[in-house]
Amino acid sequence: MTDLGWVPDGIDTNVPNVARTYDYLLGGAHNLAVDRELGDRVLDALPGARRMARINRSFLRRAVTHLVASGVDQFLDLGSGIPTAGNVHEVATRARVAYVDSEPVAVAHARLLLADVDRATAVQADLRDPDDVLSRPEVADLLDFDRPIGLLLLLALHFVPDSDDPWGVVARYRDRLAPGSHLVVTHATADRRTRAMRDVADSTARTRERLHYRTRAEVTRLFAGFDLLEPGVTGFALWRPEGAGDISADADDNAVAYAGVGVKPTAHPTPDHRARGTLT
Repeated sequence: MTDLGWVPDGIDTNVPNVARTYDYLLGGAHNLAVDRELGDRVLDALPGARRMARINRSFLRRAVTHLVASGVDQFLDLGSGIPTAGNVHEVATRARVAYVDSEPVAVAHARLLLADVDRATAVQADLRDPDDVLSRPEVADLLDFDRPIGLLLLLALHFVPDSDDPWGVVARYRDRLAPGSHLVVTHATADRRTRAMRDVADSTARTRERLHYRTRAEVTRLFAGFDLLEPGVTGFALWRPEGAGDISADADDNAVAYAGVGVKPTAHPTPDHRARGTLT
């Protein structure tokens, strides 16, 4: 470890990182000066970025709470980032959770936070390689893939370029999930605030993680083989908001990322819970 304690040896502290920058936007303490500089450039381009980070965290709470109420008690969180307050194992207090991220700092800090939590683990792996992720002992020993799992991909797939086929990646995870499993996605878009979102992408060009925005139709394709729940793929603040803290007064803030929740159908699907435009 370096003198920063939570930063593993070998990390270039002169290069900003998206996970640490997101932690900064959420008001966390696990970020470096270079990450704060990047965060400030993002805020220059998109002044509401802190509010949007909180909206995404509010969506996580609502979606995970819904899955728990539906009987899901195990989660695979891909591209989990640094697990600041309000993360999955804190919302689903009795569930088993496997956090997966390719960023060493995110995983190192997650392991520190989870040291006394026997129902959660953190794994350093690339979500683009489902075979590797699902074969890791930490994942395979914790989660039972013969039972429903909540597969979470929150603000993760927009770092996967088209050339790596994010739709095919999700399909490979889907094929390993039991019926009744859920897919939860948030994905940044430039459909609204197009100029500002392009400026944000330019600001992150120094990092390993390049942004690849997608349209509503492209995000909806990720749910192929799942039954979309109401209200379908929509702005992330508009997915079943419960109060003022879940949604912004600025309509464009609510739509800088799309969100959706789908369920892998069983032999007897429940059409009352399907959204219009369900993919099969």
